[in-house]
Amino acid sequence: MNNIKVGLAGNPNVGKTTLFNQLTGLRQHVGNWPGKTVEKAEGHLNFNNSRIDVIDLPGNYALSAHSIEEIVSRDFIVDESSDVIVNVIDATNIERNLYLTTQMMELGANLVIALNMNKFARKRDYNIDITELSELLGIPVVEIEARDDTGKDELLKAVQEAVKNPIDSSKKLVYGKELNEHLDDLKTLIEKNKELMDVPSSWTAIKLLENDDIIIEKVKSSSNFIEIFNEVEKVKKHFQDVFNETTEEVIANYRYSFIDGLVKESITKPEIEKQSITEKIDRVVTNRFLGLPIFLIIMWVIFQITFTVGAPFQDLIDAGFVMLGDGIIAVLGETWLSSLLVNGIIGGVGGVLVFLPVIFLMFLMISILEDSGYLARAAFVMDKVMHKLVGLHGKAFIPMILGFGCGVPGIMATRTMEHERDRILTMMIIPFMSCTARLPVYALFVAAFFTAYQGEVIFSLYLLGIAVAIIVAAILKRTTFKGITSPFVMELPSYKLPSVKGVLIHTWEKGYGFIKKAGTIILAASIIVWILSSLPMGVDYGSQESVIGQIGTAISPIFGPIGFGEWQPAVALLFGVVAKEVVVGTFSSLFGVAEEGSGIESAMHEIFTPLSAYAFLVFVLLYVPCFAALGTIKQETNSWKWPIFMVGVTTVTAYIVSFIIYQGGTLLGFA
Repeated sequence: MNNIKVGLAGNPNVGKTTLFNQLTGLRQHVGNWPGKTVEKAEGHLNFNNSRIDVIDLPGNYALSAHSIEEIVSRDFIVDESSDVIVNVIDATNIERNLYLTTQMMELGANLVIALNMNKFARKRDYNIDITELSELLGIPVVEIEARDDTGKDELLKAVQEAVKNPIDSSKKLVYGKELNEHLDDLKTLIEKNKELMDVPSSWTAIKLLENDDIIIEKVKSSSNFIEIFNEVEKVKKHFQDVFNETTEEVIANYRYSFIDGLVKESITKPEIEKQSITEKIDRVVTNRFLGLPIFLIIMWVIFQITFTVGAPFQDLIDAGFVMLGDGIIAVLGETWLSSLLVNGIIGGVGGVLVFLPVIFLMFLMISILEDSGYLARAAFVMDKVMHKLVGLHGKAFIPMILGFGCGVPGIMATRTMEHERDRILTMMIIPFMSCTARLPVYALFVAAFFTAYQGEVIFSLYLLGIAVAIIVAAILKRTTFKGITSPFVMELPSYKLPSVKGVLIHTWEKGYGFIKKAGTIILAASIIVWILSSLPMGVDYGSQESVIGQIGTAISPIFGPIGFGEWQPAVALLFGVVAKEVVVGTFSSLFGVAEEGSGIESAMHEIFTPLSAYAFLVFVLLYVPCFAALGTIKQETNSWKWPIFMVGVTTVTAYIVSFIIYQGGTLLGFA
């Protein structure tokens, strides 16, 4: 069996990841590119006696050096170990998608085009001559539907054929006599240096004319670099004189002229295009008056479904852990080992895993919204609010939405923002989003204090997180992060019915991450809590005389003014800095949830009132993010300054908002 390495390349929202999931199923894993913080998804499949390894490259509109994602994609394409690049193209937006194709052709990449969303194109009366398009490009073009198996076998056969008979895709590029003559002059100088010939000389010439910083640094090491740069400046001046445009604009115009010729020869469209379903829906969901209320209603419905459907499954898991705890005690008796297993491990880890149904349902709902194309609309709707109140554009709201799942990918998603100042400011407010790690804490408290209004209370916390993030961002934008905001330009993808396989894979990936955390970080924290609750020898487990009780007693007065001055909440918050789920694990260990199913709720009522419980939830929502989020900010900014700054901002904000809620509620008679 021979091995084939394939890269999937394309613009964002063309169905690239859907195709990746369709091809590889569950035979995939996610990591980072070596030396980069860009996520790398890899998978494999077996086809016609070949093992095909598939790498889902970052979605890009170009192969410039403007972002880490673009650099990663082009580095992969020039890497000799990649056999074929499958360029996924949206048939309804073929002109825009082909701009990236032309740049991969400039690299001479061994390309196969997967033309996706043909059903949508046909509904709009587009007639695409696949044979003619393939002939004009000089590379195979295969019609597929990424959501199902349509064209899958044909695509894989085309990949195998491309491996046997590689194609230099640059041969069919025609950019016009004027540009080609000047490129030839530059190519002659470049080709004098063997160290520059690991990529086509024409591509190096184009990148020099486009002021590509990486290629400029590479060429500086060549023996005749002065001669090359003199020729580059000469060409730039010529284009400025002749076209009154920069070389970047001239080259972009030549690319679009080439694409325009392709489209005229191979595609026919109706003179008056039908209004698509996407356009009809967008007239409502992105309406200036209806957009925001619709977004809020959708989020409210998600919380209602999550907690209504998840509750019975929670009860089953909870009952299972209680039975397991009782069984261990019946076998081992009241010993230190049974205490470790029941109070420490089952109490801590089991207390968190009880909320697994809620976590999976939340991930499922968010995956459906993301795959359908709606989340991009939420960012568009929020643009006006963000721009007017904060001074950030709507693109900042996309990382914030991702923060509802987990703060780490939300922080990493800020890479798409053009300005470093706006990027760091967005990082600072992502921890105010209610990540799913906080859901077990919310679920525990609403079950104990707000049984009749579970969805509404949690919905209010999500809204509060957004509101606080906007207020804090507005303050920081006018103080620490002053500057002009760049305009918001964002593509809204077509609406798609999410594929069952794609949604389930996304849900499992995120849910498995939660389970893994329960088996590692939360397990370790639970054992530490048990040890501190059991020492010194002879004290009652989890009592105020234990080490953990003494630690909590020392720091608990700080939290008195915000409603929870007992030592147990103080300890739970302290350990919650490691991971927010540990807050529940700590309470479960201290209150012996595994031994007595209702023990934790009755114990909570001795410490909290409904008002102080809500203030505690607000503090959990807003205070220091977990270690993983802080580490990601350090990695993304390459400095400890911003993680430390974030710890300060989030802690102060959490205290102030909780203080206002608790003291205000007390004055209004809610205590």
